[in-house]
Amino acid sequence: MKIAILSRNTRLYSTQRLVDAARARGHVVRVLDPLRCYMRIAPGDVAMRYKGKPVRDLDAAIPRIGTQTTFYGTAVLRQLETMGVYTPNSSDAVLRARDKLRSLQMLAAQGIAMPVTVFGDNPDDTEDLLAMLGDPPHVIKLNEGSQGTGVVLAEKRSASQSVIEAFRGMYANFLVQEFIAEAKGCDLRCFVVGGKVVAAMQREASAGDFRANLHRGGSAEPVKLSAEEKRVAVQAAAALELGIAGVDLLRSDRGPLVLEVNASPGLEGIEAVTGVDVAGAIIELLEAQAGEAKRIKRRAKANAK
Repeated sequence: MKIAILSRNTRLYSTQRLVDAARARGHVVRVLDPLRCYMRIAPGDVAMRYKGKPVRDLDAAIPRIGTQTTFYGTAVLRQLETMGVYTPNSSDAVLRARDKLRSLQMLAAQGIAMPVTVFGDNPDDTEDLLAMLGDPPHVIKLNEGSQGTGVVLAEKRSASQSVIEAFRGMYANFLVQEFIAEAKGCDLRCFVVGGKVVAAMQREASAGDFRANLHRGGSAEPVKLSAEEKRVAVQAAAALELGIAGVDLLRSDRGPLVLEVNASPGLEGIEAVTGVDVAGAIIELLEAQAGEAKRIKRRAKANAK
């Protein structure tokens, strides 16, 4: 197969691991900086070029699109989809996952458990908005933040109001969620590939913090998931139509709760902690799905003759 990895940095661990895993299986792989891809869009004539050369004959693309390049990165991915290139995470799926509010609304529509969340725009509604949520502590998070950035724990209602006023002053979109105290600063990162949890770890926040992200100094260890936790993680990825997803769960008194679904989960932490070849599992998914897509195309061409 000919595989493209959409990534701005070839030296990133996740990017390099995917390159190595693909080449180890005999595939041709290129890393394309999405910001250097440019497109021609016309009826029956779509094309893409990269640094002056045409991009064509690709079988599959793996998006590793950062939050700062969401708009352009998903436009490039959409162009590849239009050109018939298989991707485990479509442009629309990446956009769904990147928008926390939208993704939570979609998960709730599927009956998937999560922390109670409220959202509002007008300052005059703040007091009633917090009343809808319940007593503090409250977790206030930016709608498009990542790796624990833009997430604040407010332990008093007055603190919640102050943080909300500050976010509104920056014209930022944000959510307010209930704080799950019984999780004790821990969450579960479940790595879902092709409808299966291939690896999982428990992350614990560093002293004095409540965010368990490894980028924020948290620690991690392998964890054995319950059947219910696996089911919820797979269901959450499927609800957003993601073939590859990092699903973050909280263990609560009412069962596993989905905290977030990540469309570009990092490989370094999960592979180091679990020893699982997650990159290999991703390439195996491409082999199965892109290979099937090619067989369907060949049959369609043969039948048209």
